[in-house]
Amino acid sequence: MVYKGACYCKAVKYEIDISSPDEARTSLCHCKNCKRFFGTAFGLTTKIPVKAFSYTSESAKPTVHEADNGSGSLLHREFCSKCGSGILEYGAAAANDFRYVMTGTLDDPGALPPKGEFYCINREKWMPEVPGIFHKDRIKD
Repeated sequence: MVYKGACYCKAVKYEIDISSPDEARTSLCHCKNCKRFFGTAFGLTTKIPVKAFSYTSESAKPTVHEADNGSGSLLHREFCSKCGSGILEYGAAAANDFRYVMTGTLDDPGALPPKGEFYCINREKWMPEVPGIFHKDRIKD
């Protein structure tokens, strides 16, 4: 199954090629880092195997930003230099295995619905728990 996506201005385009939606895990993250980067009350990413992700041949090259994620680990983020849309991220520990694609950049974000929530301890008080998925107060719970 091929899922396509792009940034807001469509300069950066990509494809995710997985044999089943079970290979992807979309999750909400309520950590302070995601809130800041996404500019919302939570981040929403889809975890996929690194080999499943590729930029298309007509895609512009994304800009890369790397910084400490607040816990001493290096976080790598790729985004469009024209419109600023985030495309993907991954931490040093996941670099060889996974990519976390910004779910809203998928042409059909609803095709890979959330399976879980992380850092629920930081969920905004006004936001209800998403029913029917797993919930973790921290990553290692």
